[in-house]
Amino acid sequence: MYPFTYQRPTSIQDAVAAFAAAEDAKLIAGGHTLLPTMKLRLASPATLIDLNKVEGLSGIEIQGDDVVIGAMTRHADVATSAAVGEAIPALAALAGLIGDPAVRSRGTIGGSIANNDPAADYPAAALALGASIITDRRTIAADDFFTGMFDTALEEGEIVTKVSFPIPGRAAYEKFRNPASRYALVGVFVAEKDGAVRVAITGAGSNGAFRHAAAEEALSGRFDAAALDGVTVSADELNGDIHASAEYRAHLIGVLTRRAVAAAQ
Repeated sequence: MYPFTYQRPTSIQDAVAAFAAAEDAKLIAGGHTLLPTMKLRLASPATLIDLNKVEGLSGIEIQGDDVVIGAMTRHADVATSAAVGEAIPALAALAGLIGDPAVRSRGTIGGSIANNDPAADYPAAALALGASIITDRRTIAADDFFTGMFDTALEEGEIVTKVSFPIPGRAAYEKFRNPASRYALVGVFVAEKDGAVRVAITGAGSNGAFRHAAAEEALSGRFDAAALDGVTVSADELNGDIHASAEYRAHLIGVLTRRAVAAAQ
């Protein structure tokens, strides 16, 4: 490692002020991406601003028809939350599939969404459920938040404080995992509410998580796996790597979307 300044604010206001006052600062939550990147010398921020002691950033609440989760809430807490398990069991199941117990006990939902790794799970849930990402400055619809691989609509120094998930009528998440990292080679989240269906894909898109418009159209007419017959995804805009070709990922999207619909039923 190399020398850097470490700050641990206890309020959002202090965190915002610390970021504004520092040169080349990075916010850190669980640290599962930033710290390995620093160890490999691929990033070298002069200042780390740790959000773990900031008050009011953790917790899970049911607010009307939404599940609201604080940005610093750990994956393990989402996975085991009785409130999430009752309101959106697919979201609890998704959290339980992230990494391993060590990762789930440290990683945070806000950190995952802000990092927008193309193989992360939460972006698919946010898109499929029509979530709102709440920051210290504004509220951003999930459809507008994820703008590309490792890229979001967050401005410099903007801090995610909460994520609000509308409670669907039914939903399910199916994931084909890399056996070593547990990241999604492909993950499919399907959600239906009042006849409207949203389908989001992670792990496959060359620009990160995306909505599967053709599947949404087919399922909005009839929420049944058979409605997906003939619905395909072109491999042209999908990732291909040492783990899976773009063509194989396209095939997995079809298989997992059908499985997710069946599970939601």
